[in-house]
Amino acid sequence: MTEYKLNLAHLYGDLMNTYGDYGNIIALRYYAKQIGVEIDDQLISLNDSFDPDAFDFVLFGGGQDYEETIVAKDLVGKKDGLKKYIENDGPLLAVCGGFQLLGHYMEMADGERVDGIGIMDHYTTNMTNDEVHAEKGKRLTGDIVIKNNETGETYHGFENHQGRTFLGKGEKALGTVTQGQGNNGMDQSEGVIYHNVYGSYFHGPIFTRNGNLAKRVLATALERKYPDVDWFKKLEGVKAETF
Repeated sequence: MTEYKLNLAHLYGDLMNTYGDYGNIIALRYYAKQIGVEIDDQLISLNDSFDPDAFDFVLFGGGQDYEETIVAKDLVGKKDGLKKYIENDGPLLAVCGGFQLLGHYMEMADGERVDGIGIMDHYTTNMTNDEVHAEKGKRLTGDIVIKNNETGETYHGFENHQGRTFLGKGEKALGTVTQGQGNNGMDQSEGVIYHNVYGSYFHGPIFTRNGNLAKRVLATALERKYPDVDWFKKLEGVKAETF
């Protein structure tokens, strides 16, 4: 039995896993194993309660429009728990639809507006307000590269999304786009960081191609639960892999 263990909640992993987002858990488990840490993941889906004190990391992946409308209705019942978890600096990775639903609202491809739970201040439209970019229905897709302005790290990925997300109060981008479109194709922002929430449109999934980010998030989760160990230092010696 390992001395250190992280409990991970996979939000709607049976519905919001269109792009193989479970791969992020596989990547975290790989790095955790190198430093003697066990990761136990639990599916939290429709009609399940979410206990903010029971988990050390949360993954909220992306899905198709139909599944996202179902999840949006159920998510309301988990709002208070998720808000408490996030405001208490609980680490969370939200990808695409999961990223969108933590904000105020999202517009679907057909123009239908779906309310998010508004525990973060961003919102997602189906088109921009800029005549040059306002091509309703055009997807933002292709290879993307961003730079984290605080750490200097570069992240590589693939984006494929209809919505244009605009960040709000207290939110900063995960990185600045150097290649690709990003959150909205206009302001060169990609993803979001809010407390210990990391949101992104990167599919593929993001942790499997960006071991530096996976290690950073893993160390953050471990530091929160086991503050007497220098987890960042422990992970420095673990090579960042590309799966």
